[in-house]
Amino acid sequence: MAVSAGNAGAAGTAGAAGTRRASLAVLGAAALFGTTGTAQALGPVGTTPLSLGTLRIGLGAVVLWVLARRGPHRMDLVRHRWPLLFGALGVAAYQPSFFTGTQRSGVALGTIVALGSGPLFAGAIEAGWLRRAPSRAWWIATAVSVLGGAMLVLAGDARADFAAVGLAGSLGAGLSYAVYAMAAKVLIGRGMQATVALAWPFTLGALALVPFAIGEPWGWTLGLSGLVMVAHLAIVTVGLAYYLYGYGLRTLDVSAAVTLTLAEPLTAVLLGISVLDERLRPFGWAGAALVVAGLVLAGGAVHRQAS
Repeated sequence: MAVSAGNAGAAGTAGAAGTRRASLAVLGAAALFGTTGTAQALGPVGTTPLSLGTLRIGLGAVVLWVLARRGPHRMDLVRHRWPLLFGALGVAAYQPSFFTGTQRSGVALGTIVALGSGPLFAGAIEAGWLRRAPSRAWWIATAVSVLGGAMLVLAGDARADFAAVGLAGSLGAGLSYAVYAMAAKVLIGRGMQATVALAWPFTLGALALVPFAIGEPWGWTLGLSGLVMVAHLAIVTVGLAYYLYGYGLRTLDVSAAVTLTLAEPLTAVLLGISVLDERLRPFGWAGAALVVAGLVLAGGAVHRQAS
């Protein structure tokens, strides 16, 4: 009995350590996601959401395949066509939905609704699809992080006007993000390599966007600043970021992983202050503190669940 207890304790410790590494990987991914806005601000004029989004997704998918050390196999499509289809739809729908929300409702309100609704959609999908409802601790952590994120974004841009189309776009972005995260989790659960489970939806999502992006202006890609921006967005904010995100998804529930990515707006604001010389009011710093507190609570909830 003593040996069994010791083995159980060792297994629990190993599980907790793995969960900690997974949480740190997702937080690292969120930090890389948060560099997107700064990269766009430093990039060339003339970009459009659709042209930039299509290039980011398509080239990012190539980077993910390189990191996976394999190419797409047709049998993946045959065996896992439904999760891959849902994941691709989520990836393809996210870009236009998110930018519709920010253009119609303003960057502040659009970002708040998109990022704040993502964890809620993820929790609902997880409960309905996997029959596993998030814990009360997760709900508290998510609420604290979303409130902090709202304060953080509103402190930087007070121009938030309600628009039904914008609200629908932002909610669509949150739902799209939750859908492709859940699709990747299902694929990983079926034994697919984590990076491959994310590379496939990005590949198919980019192909779905190509017909709509053909008529977009592409001249901005010919300059050095355009090439550097695209390289950063594809390699860093998709390739490396989703490599880390996939590592975290192997261990974490989707709801927990999506909540931890609320570190993204915190990173974006800190980069805006340090790189773009932006200013943040005390109200925003209070929001940043709440985001950090919510992430700590979320990490604690995940750790307790693993133990």
